[in-house]
Amino acid sequence: MTEKLFYKDSHLSEFEAEVVSCCPGGNGLFEVELDRTAFFPEGGGQYADTGMLGEAKVLDVQEESGRILHFTDAPLETGSRVKGSLDWEERFMKMQQHTGEHIVSGLVHSRFGYRNVGFHLGSEDCTMDFSGEITPEELADIELEANRAVWKNLKVETVYPPRGELERMEYRSKIEIEGPVRIIVIPGYDRCACCAPHVGRTGEIGVIKLTNIQRYKGGVRVTMLCGVRALADYAVKQQQAKTVGAMLCAKENETAEAVGHLKEEYEDLRYALGEKEKMLVSCMADMVPDGEEAVCLFPDEMEGDSMRMLMNRVLERGHILCAVFCRCSEPKENGPKTAYRYVIGSRTLDMRSVVREFNPAFDGRGGGKPAMVQGTAHGSEAELRTWILKKAEEMSL
Repeated sequence: MTEKLFYKDSHLSEFEAEVVSCCPGGNGLFEVELDRTAFFPEGGGQYADTGMLGEAKVLDVQEESGRILHFTDAPLETGSRVKGSLDWEERFMKMQQHTGEHIVSGLVHSRFGYRNVGFHLGSEDCTMDFSGEITPEELADIELEANRAVWKNLKVETVYPPRGELERMEYRSKIEIEGPVRIIVIPGYDRCACCAPHVGRTGEIGVIKLTNIQRYKGGVRVTMLCGVRALADYAVKQQQAKTVGAMLCAKENETAEAVGHLKEEYEDLRYALGEKEKMLVSCMADMVPDGEEAVCLFPDEMEGDSMRMLMNRVLERGHILCAVFCRCSEPKENGPKTAYRYVIGSRTLDMRSVVREFNPAFDGRGGGKPAMVQGTAHGSEAELRTWILKKAEEMSL
């Protein structure tokens, strides 16, 4: 059984130990067992510590039946003494997240009675799954109260109550556990069975920021950033706010209002452009000679709504069929033919029979109703025009 130094001192970042065994562990790594270790293995929703054992990098740590196995990139001599050093910045960051989770989960449990049914401490953020609904407003209250616990700088206590006392004790994660049960106590906020390292005092967490909430499996999933992660997130968002503010000529805390004005201007311009496009479509339709029964048009850079509008305007002027093609890609050298978006319509002919022949002829995709079909096709302007006019003539006979 490996002696777990991380339970005796969660802030221990360096230690010495004896190499009990070392053997190949697959994927070019080596499986090293020590008589004692400060490396926390993967478990409880938290990924493993990393660092160094002598000159070997520790890339993963797993626990198997009380044995803690360190997966290294180089072998270590069995029976030798080795110095271990953790990646302390990473370990301390994880301790901040995990202790913050205890405070938030304890507050949610005491206020709503919800259970924490899922916890994941990932490489970028931390998520907690709760068994009931929480509103954004309620979550904001939880966040404020959680930070009050940080400001109080409470001592984070670890207790191993005797079995009889444990059975009478109220605590979260009350499941059947073999052997001594480790209880983490944050006075006034949480009491929970947990195997992971935590900070010594809540003040070490720095800040707790709940960044997102979403419905998840009948409850909610809350995303949290604590300490160094929250600070890094704030730095990124502050820089983004500065950049956006500079582009909008607005102060950082007034960018939302500036974006609102920009959106209003965009909507006004979009409406004006739409009105002008309607006028253009009408003019294009009016330019079609009256004597043509079938009309084939190839306008430049026209959206789908305008293509349909042009088709309908032409049909309103008494033409039997109208096909509108708008180029959507140029042909590559020695490659496929030009791609077009198409809209084909008629007030008297069934366009579904047209598109059933048209698509195979021009590597097309699309369909619709008897009065109108739409989709994409490939070919030259001359080929498309010739096919449509010939088909319209056949159907009119």
